[in-house]
Amino acid sequence: MKNLKILTLIFLLFNHFNARADDVLPVFSFPGTDEKMHRISEWQGKTLVINFWATWCQPCLKEIPEFTQLQTQFTKKNVQFIGIAIDELPAVIHYENSVKMNYPVLVSSEWDGFNLAQQLGNSANTVPYTVVVNPEGRIIYRHAGAVKKEDLIAELAK
Repeated sequence: MKNLKILTLIFLLFNHFNARADDVLPVFSFPGTDEKMHRISEWQGKTLVINFWATWCQPCLKEIPEFTQLQTQFTKKNVQFIGIAIDELPAVIHYENSVKMNYPVLVSSEWDGFNLAQQLGNSANTVPYTVVVNPEGRIIYRHAGAVKKEDLIAELAK
């Protein structure tokens, strides 16, 4: 009986910190580094890895080269990485060009970016923050802080 209580507690905690089946990606749009407005619906039907980041965030900058590698690795599996930079446009363009990012980068104001991240479950209002959305538009994974490459690969392989 004690083991059953422990397993139940672990299950409840796991479900509290991960996405629930009813979590749906809201409609939103932000300008890209190309200064054109982009709606999230542009990538409808794909598995999305949405990463909130900033150029002043060292853990964020460490993740981006790994995300670039994973974008190449998972492109044929209908996976699309999308960066949402909570930063100033010139700093984002400079960084994007210096590391040759191979996925779209949208730029938001601090208020709008953190507001969206909070809608997606980022109650700590921290960066980096990453969510995975299935092709049906349901959030299936959330992670506050730097995500481990192996964990993201495991999530995308499901």
